[in-house]
Amino acid sequence: MGKILFWIIVIIGALLAARIIARHQERSQLKDRQPRQVKKSSNPEKATESMVRCEHCGIHLPRSEAVLSQGRIWCSKEHADLQERS
Repeated sequence: MGKILFWIIVIIGALLAARIIARHQERSQLKDRQPRQVKKSSNPEKATESMVRCEHCGIHLPRSEAVLSQGRIWCSKEHADLQERS
């Protein structure tokens, strides 16, 4: 009776150890698959730049890329010139 109980405990211990090792390997594989996060900018104002609308075509673009002419906002110099001609 003692031998049977010993082998049952050994088998249960081996199964438990195998399960722990499998979980550990699965977690390490998931960490490798996850994409690495890009560092966020230390300047939060850059990340939340306001958007403006072109007076000619209506496209929205960041304020830093817009052209300001005659108090109006344009997406490019060409669109600003088109409005000045008419």
